[in-house]
Amino acid sequence: MYPLNYFLFLQIILFLFITPGTPRIVIISYSMNYGIQKCIWTALGDVTANIIQATLVIFVIGSFFSENSALLNSFKWIGVTYILYLAYDLYNSKPKDINSKNINSKSLFSFFKDGFLVAGTSPKAWMFFPLIFPQFIDFNSNYFVQFIILITTYVVLDFLSLIAYALLAQKLIKWIKANPKTINTISASVLVIIAGIIVVTQQY
Repeated sequence: MYPLNYFLFLQIILFLFITPGTPRIVIISYSMNYGIQKCIWTALGDVTANIIQATLVIFVIGSFFSENSALLNSFKWIGVTYILYLAYDLYNSKPKDINSKNINSKSLFSFFKDGFLVAGTSPKAWMFFPLIFPQFIDFNSNYFVQFIILITTYVVLDFLSLIAYALLAQKLIKWIKANPKTINTISASVLVIIAGIIVVTQQY
């Protein structure tokens, strides 16, 4: 059976994906510092975490996260700490010379890990999947098929939106190449602001 209100689900997630949250800020910075190909691994890490989150919510723990404020609070502080670490790392990294052929020493696994941890420790994601995601599934029918349709849609659009941000960043790098440290400073500042907003607004 087709998921309930599928087109409403599409509208909600598209709105979420065009909003420049933490994963997209990281993708923009990584695109400018390391190139689009490395960003693919960060995007894969992000969607892998989302697949695990959705699977756990629908098939294993149900509403556990929405009822366990202490666990959500733990995820919040882990996420805030990691975001601040990424802000520090981005601020101190050396922007890639767009004319350079040198390959940065940062490993592919490290890019994947960054994407995975940013998405995996996000309280926003852990609230979306138990509270919003199940609303579009008819559990009286074949909900496994509905789950596959919804999570496939979510993952494909999330991945494409992340790569779109990476491509946009590559266009911007030519505009700011006269002052390459600017994007790192801006991105690091935005990450710090996001961390502060999470601390203040997400209370469990």
